[in-house]
Amino acid sequence: VQLQASGGGLVQAGGSLRLSCAASGSPLSSYSVGWFRQAPGKEREFVAVITTSGYITYYADSVKGRFTISRDNAKNTVYLQMNSLKPEDTAVYYCAAGSFRTSVNGYAYWGQGTLVTVSS
Repeated sequence: VQLQASGGGLVQAGGSLRLSCAASGSPLSSYSVGWFRQAPGKEREFVAVITTSGYITYYADSVKGRFTISRDNAKNTVYLQMNSLKPEDTAVYYCAAGSFRTSVNGYAYWGQGTLVTVSS
């Protein structure tokens, strides 16, 4: 499966963005999908994950209550709605398909990343 992340951009603190992860080549419904992010000079970190059905989600403590992951299997797409953005949310955001895990090792397929910049 090939993944394409999009929707990043520059936003002021307190603003919102919605990221999309579109899949091709294979049904995304076969995989749990996670979002990760990597800030300059830091390791890639887990943000959120959603099961194949979309019924179960899990979030990093740092984004809980602000970010919402969802999926539309008919459109082969997973979304990450990000509200109340903070400057510390600035990073390249990656989507990945694989198992319901918080570790990068749980995912076999990765998108190319989309940059989110939050200004103070």
